[in-house]
Amino acid sequence: MASAVDTADIISKPITAQRGGLWRYIAIRLLLVIPTIFILVTVVFFLMRLTGDPITAALGGRLPPDQLAERIHAAGYDRPIVVQYLDYLAGIFRGDFGTTITDNRPVSTILLQYGTATLELAFYALIVAFVIGIPFGLIAAYRRDRWQDAGLRIAAILAYATPIFFVAIMLKLVFSVWLGVLPVAGRASTRTELLLQSLPNPTGIFLIDAIRLGNVGAVGDVLWHAVLPGLALGILTAGIFLRLVRTNVIGTLDAQYVTSARSRGVGEYRLVTKHAYRPALIPIVTLMGLQIAALLSGAVLTETSFEWKGIGFMLSDYIKSRDFVAVQGIVIMIAIIVALANFLVDVIAVLLDPRVRY
Repeated sequence: MASAVDTADIISKPITAQRGGLWRYIAIRLLLVIPTIFILVTVVFFLMRLTGDPITAALGGRLPPDQLAERIHAAGYDRPIVVQYLDYLAGIFRGDFGTTITDNRPVSTILLQYGTATLELAFYALIVAFVIGIPFGLIAAYRRDRWQDAGLRIAAILAYATPIFFVAIMLKLVFSVWLGVLPVAGRASTRTELLLQSLPNPTGIFLIDAIRLGNVGAVGDVLWHAVLPGLALGILTAGIFLRLVRTNVIGTLDAQYVTSARSRGVGEYRLVTKHAYRPALIPIVTLMGLQIAALLSGAVLTETSFEWKGIGFMLSDYIKSRDFVAVQGIVIMIAIIVALANFLVDVIAVLLDPRVRY
């Protein structure tokens, strides 16, 4: 009996140590997010000040000098730059990212209002990337060094090398102008948008709101409008996923346990789809943190091309207006989202891959 208890203690101690190491790893990664965000905020703030104060950048030449000076003083931009920086940091801790110059709106309100649209677009793009990238990556690995593999590799290179705005133009030209089967712009038709606005406490994510509304036509309309923007943004990531899945599946197929399965007579198709598939997905999870940054940057061009009114669309408008307060707030929020997303991806990766040391 004593020996059984001792054995249980021996087994439980490594498990406890592993759990403690995991939580320590998560805590360290979470703490590292703070200096990362701090550095990003600092860099963005001082880069935006290279052109001078935001009031002069946005309204210089359109107001008399005395009124311009009055606006600068009222906004506090005539204070020392260090004082402005510390004041801006304090505002961020309070959730205050400043007030836009062109339309006098809190930047935090803009982020909440339009951020959901960008989140929805990124979701559609990731679905496209997974649906296209992973299956075709498996096919390329299964048919490696054959014409199917060569064709898919060329397609992957073209997918992530072609500018998003060009892909958007071509998709609109083919499916909206020539074929006339898909809407050319917008997140939904005017009728559907009015229906969604009548919903109490809308989430801002049109698909969820349409489902809450219980209107099948509205759900279909929202999804129909999302096809081209989702394709334009998702094709970029799909090309990267395809190449990554192909490379990792081929590498996994040379592993010892796969070689042993092959020697037992397991078919090549089953080796690819059953034995080599899941290990090849682990690097994709890690890559997703980096791709979130790419998706958010690509959303600027995609949203502008399709008049998808999200953060990217508003950022483009504020850049044209030289409203650097709004630009600064939006860029900083995107940087914070990317930093937090990378933290979550690191945690998911360490949970999925026991080879990660913590």
